[in-house]
Amino acid sequence: MDVHGKIREVLAESLREEFRTESQQLSEEDLMKALRQRGIVDEVMKELHFMEDRDTRELTSTPKPATHFIDKEPRTLKKTNVDPTRRYLHLQVLSGKAFLEHLQESDPLPGQACSTFTLCLHFRNQRFRSKPVPCACEPDFQDGFLLEVHKDSLGDGSRMADATTMLSICDPVQLVLLKTDTSGETSLVSSHFLEWRSVLGTEKGATSLVVELLGVGAECKVSVGILNVKLELYPLLNKTLSQEVINTQFTLERQKTAEKERLFLVYAKQWWREYLQIRPSHNSRLVKIFAQDENWVNRPVCSYIRPLRAGRLLDTPRQAARFVNVLGYERAPTVGGGGKQEQWCTLLAFLCRNKGDCEDHCNLLCSLLLGFGLDAYVCVGTKGRGQAHTWVMTCGTDGAITFWESLTGHRYVHKPINPDDPPMVEQPKPLYPYKTIGCVFNHKRFLANSQPLDAVEVCVFDLHDESRWKPMSEEAIKSVCSPGSIASLPPFPPLCGSLLDAATESNEIELQLRVLVLEHRKDLGLTTVWDDQLSYLLSPALASYEIERTTGISAGNEEFQDCIRRAVPDGHTFKGFPIHFVHRNARRAFATCLRSPFCDEIISCRGDQMRLAVRVRVYTYPEAACAVWIMFACKYRSVL
Repeated sequence: MDVHGKIREVLAESLREEFRTESQQLSEEDLMKALRQRGIVDEVMKELHFMEDRDTRELTSTPKPATHFIDKEPRTLKKTNVDPTRRYLHLQVLSGKAFLEHLQESDPLPGQACSTFTLCLHFRNQRFRSKPVPCACEPDFQDGFLLEVHKDSLGDGSRMADATTMLSICDPVQLVLLKTDTSGETSLVSSHFLEWRSVLGTEKGATSLVVELLGVGAECKVSVGILNVKLELYPLLNKTLSQEVINTQFTLERQKTAEKERLFLVYAKQWWREYLQIRPSHNSRLVKIFAQDENWVNRPVCSYIRPLRAGRLLDTPRQAARFVNVLGYERAPTVGGGGKQEQWCTLLAFLCRNKGDCEDHCNLLCSLLLGFGLDAYVCVGTKGRGQAHTWVMTCGTDGAITFWESLTGHRYVHKPINPDDPPMVEQPKPLYPYKTIGCVFNHKRFLANSQPLDAVEVCVFDLHDESRWKPMSEEAIKSVCSPGSIASLPPFPPLCGSLLDAATESNEIELQLRVLVLEHRKDLGLTTVWDDQLSYLLSPALASYEIERTTGISAGNEEFQDCIRRAVPDGHTFKGFPIHFVHRNARRAFATCLRSPFCDEIISCRGDQMRLAVRVRVYTYPEAACAVWIMFACKYRSVL
């Protein structure tokens, strides 16, 4: 229903007549009274639905498109009624200004692809994503997000939060601004924590803010743009707080946080001095107590980890490792040379961008493994050629130590070498790439390696032995790293289900690859004949590869080999080339495939009764993560 139109109609026709004499003195109450009398308020409340967010809610299923015709229409979103017993914060982004980096950009022509901005929000386990808007000096952000404000402890979950209760909720609204370029590559533009509680002191329960967004990494002091934001509370507060009370609360929180951080820093310095007293060589070990986030704020490494439950999105720890492994790997960008710039990301920035550095992958994997009830730690050390590296370790109840490589999903069992054994004793050969280890940590514990040698292969991971591992006080870590301990701690967002339709994506990439192969062979003066049945027969192989990556167990190869033998007649040759990607860009994937001589041999193959086949299978994981398997194959008559 056209709410605005109806209200305008009533105001224009009826109120002009009824209140003609006192038209200048109309109050909000008079207007509401007139609207109520006509039943419009009740009608609006009945019809009032809010669109639930694509990321956080289940999508209604749409009919699957036919194989070669892909439905581009957006899926319908479920609607949800507002719960009148809950308090909501309506955050409206009205416009963007002063994004000066895009000052020179001309407006895109209709239908022309252009770079876009997307705004991601997280507030108390609720996640939202704005519609993409074209990048411009004044981007056209016009989006509203309905955030539920509730107290989730002390049995207050069912009561509507009043002003005092909301003042005690120190969780900020985290805003992450992403830029997506024309090729689909995403980059992090800004990460901002919005203090929303100023709205508690306004008479009408609404306030407008100008939010300055700062850059990330080395540009964290540079403004990238301004957002005009409006905050409104629904329903209105019966009693508002004075600005003085709100400012006092903010000051107290800042003082408490600063004092806790100062005490932890004093303790960490003392602990480090003690560690150096054990052995002078400890000075060169990789013992990392603090790390900088994307805003270059120094935080204890333990605060980057928290047990994270994936609900029904991930079923096993190995599936969690596979999910982390298919998130893209990208080192923190640097301006100019000077080696690697270290930048650990908050979890929301990492998930929204769908890629990050090695440390981001490890922090997420460790959090997920802790959520599955394992005793998991992040290890900081080096791999070949002395390159700094992080990986994840789990300790079994029987003392078994397993290393998890977050970038590949590989698992390695660690058996220490005893350097005091006589030369005749056969020692285990380590299969892992790790060379040295400086420290291990999770959300509760931080331990530095104080064994005579820091080589991983001779390390004994008995973390309760204080002569081998120097622990930090768990109380000290808890004071600055446990949820709610300090106001400056970024909240952990929940994982969201995948928005990708695996079958549609697979078809789309496969059709694009067929066109690319056709053009490539045309350039070589070759014709192309596709064998759809052979293409279909490649599916079991791709499924088998993905199962093997996830579980470590190979299955289904016998059936695949048997069906290929039946499909390829006597006297014919079959060649196949599988390859794996974590992006969905067909052109990029094809260019990579051509760089392999084996794949090039198949795509450029000449022969009698030559038939080509290609099969693509996309496996979706939470967020926008996906594993893309592609297999090219050909069969032809062997002519000697």
